[in-house]
Amino acid sequence: MILYDTRRSGNAWKVRLLAGFLGLPLRRRTLSIDRGDLRDPGFLQKFPFGQVPALELEDGRLLAESAASLQFLARDTPWWPTNPFAQAQALAWMSFEQERHMPPLAQLRLRLALHRDADPGEPRILSWSAQARHALALLERQLAGAGPSGWLITADHPSIADLALYPYTRFAPMGGISLDAYPATNAWVDRIRQWPGYQPLFPGQPDMDFATSEAELPA
Repeated sequence: MILYDTRRSGNAWKVRLLAGFLGLPLRRRTLSIDRGDLRDPGFLQKFPFGQVPALELEDGRLLAESAASLQFLARDTPWWPTNPFAQAQALAWMSFEQERHMPPLAQLRLRLALHRDADPGEPRILSWSAQARHALALLERQLAGAGPSGWLITADHPSIADLALYPYTRFAPMGGISLDAYPATNAWVDRIRQWPGYQPLFPGQPDMDFATSEAELPA
């Protein structure tokens, strides 16, 4: 199975995390946005959405979008709940992540840490920060209600909803938002990092999640 990704993609990281937790062999084809790989005709012929992550299965079938990939890989495993209502809850939180959680956190990370092309006092940055803090407050309330060893929607085992929310929550400090203000969320992040099979954003360098310069990154 081949995963098409980019080095810093939080959405692609979700798929790598689940594959690691499940012990699934995964070959990476890491593309470059700057080089224009996502606009390459060969890539677009396979994946018209023009985005990563994208999966190429062993039988040649192609699958785009992180949520679809997570649900497909998690079927018949503890990462996908068996209870229909819990399944619906997982989908609700994954929708929340894509619509209200990831967008402001991703923009803050991009503008303040990676591109560094914005001032923290700009109206758009302040707006994204307010949206991100609201999303994190909702996540914090849910996790606090689950208790110190609970997960987002399940009691004893994390689900793909946890994985969907993890990367951009982990990146929040890059956008100027400390997770110290969200203790249940901070503890949840640590629990995911300690789960057997955890895959760092940059392989072999678990402390490089917040790297902002290409010079810092492994080859």
